[in-house]
Amino acid sequence: MPRRATSLPLTLPPRSPGTAAYVWLYDTIREQVVNGRLEPGCRLPSTRDLARQFGLSRGTAVTAFEMLLAEGYVESTSGSGTRVSRALPRAWRTTPAAAVARGGAARRRLSAAARRIVAFPQHEAASHRAFRANQPALDLFPTQDWARAAARTFRTASPSLLAGGDPLGYRPLRSAIAEYLAISRGVVCEPDRIAVVSGTQEALATIATLLVDPGDTVFIEDPGYGGASRVMHAIGARVQSIAVDEDGARVPPQRARATLAYLTPAHQFPLAVSMTMTRRLAWLKWARHSGAAIFEDDYDSEFRYGGHPVAALQGLDRDGSVVFAGSFSKVLYPSLRLGYLVLPQDLVDPAAAALSVMSRHASLSNQAVLARFMADGHFARHLRRMRDVYAERHAALIEGAHRWLDGRIQVRPVNAGLQTVGMLPRGMDGADLARRAAARDVETVSIRRYARTPIEQDGLQLGFAAVPPEEIARGLQVLARVLGP
Repeated sequence: MPRRATSLPLTLPPRSPGTAAYVWLYDTIREQVVNGRLEPGCRLPSTRDLARQFGLSRGTAVTAFEMLLAEGYVESTSGSGTRVSRALPRAWRTTPAAAVARGGAARRRLSAAARRIVAFPQHEAASHRAFRANQPALDLFPTQDWARAAARTFRTASPSLLAGGDPLGYRPLRSAIAEYLAISRGVVCEPDRIAVVSGTQEALATIATLLVDPGDTVFIEDPGYGGASRVMHAIGARVQSIAVDEDGARVPPQRARATLAYLTPAHQFPLAVSMTMTRRLAWLKWARHSGAAIFEDDYDSEFRYGGHPVAALQGLDRDGSVVFAGSFSKVLYPSLRLGYLVLPQDLVDPAAAALSVMSRHASLSNQAVLARFMADGHFARHLRRMRDVYAERHAALIEGAHRWLDGRIQVRPVNAGLQTVGMLPRGMDGADLARRAAARDVETVSIRRYARTPIEQDGLQLGFAAVPPEEIARGLQVLARVLGP
């Protein structure tokens, strides 16, 4: 039997007439090394594989490699083959396709939408230091259970699972989500009204595409989640701030008109208040009279530590005004990139069409593994365990704040979520306090960072879910020292 190639093939340009084969091969590989297409340490095909791929004698390939080796472009080690030299002087290398990129950039005109887009901040790697917010305890994720669910899924994987599927998502997962939401969040839904997406950002972008035209008004909580305003600005909407008080986002007057309102009723971001029932009913009344839709972002309410569970805004809606969105990023782990939309019936088909064009569908293999993870009971067990862990850490934060901060920062107890807020004395600059804490390896964020209009009283966002109790204690003591006597 003929010997199979053992490495990935190179892509080389056609050989010019009259050019010796070994010269052509040497020049081409050398150029790709110099211009950065072949990175230091990159493994090259064997001379036998190169000869077979390009119809050369093996001696021709050997000659070209010997020339590259003699000049230091490649290195060869017994047992590991030939690789691009790791010791190649930086001066010999250039940025790949730099000239082409410069030439195109000088002439290119971006669209109006592209000019409105503001890049989303990059998140740092996972951290356990105080007071990392918006992050679950990733070190406690049951990776072995997830691996078993993945193994079971792929042992019986069908060709249809590997090929792709419905733009609304994997049917067994949609059924599992519908059952979970009905029990845990009081959401009124069935699998046919659920769309699986990559997360809140895709959910927002999808609904904005379906409902909001350039120039339309969108109400967004202020302070609030920056990802929502970024999406709305990108599509050309007029973003109007809605103030937040102890009862949640304030309801606009009945005469106020908007196409969409973005709300976080269960655990307002970043002020951590839960919207009262009276306020929820008032928002639904406003939506009914104005004809606007409400986007309910239920980003981390799975974890409750006290108080009576309050049904989702969507569960109280009788007019099809509310689009409900959630994500598994805060429940399981962020890189999973799976979330969901619960759609009013009239938006199901438009959403399916939009998703089929924009993303085709979220990763079907991950959806299938998650469906198995839920069906086998691992999801429910993980939630129960994390509720206990996070409740302990929440209690450590509240008790430690009383002990070390002595009322100088008013840390707000919460009934749900992964973080809370510590309100500062009026006139104190949260950003300055956060900078001084960061110098002592404590991470916190001023809530003014999430505000689009001036706020009267600043505060600090304090995450506790990802932070062990002993680190919470250290962080509080650092804040006490930074505050001074």
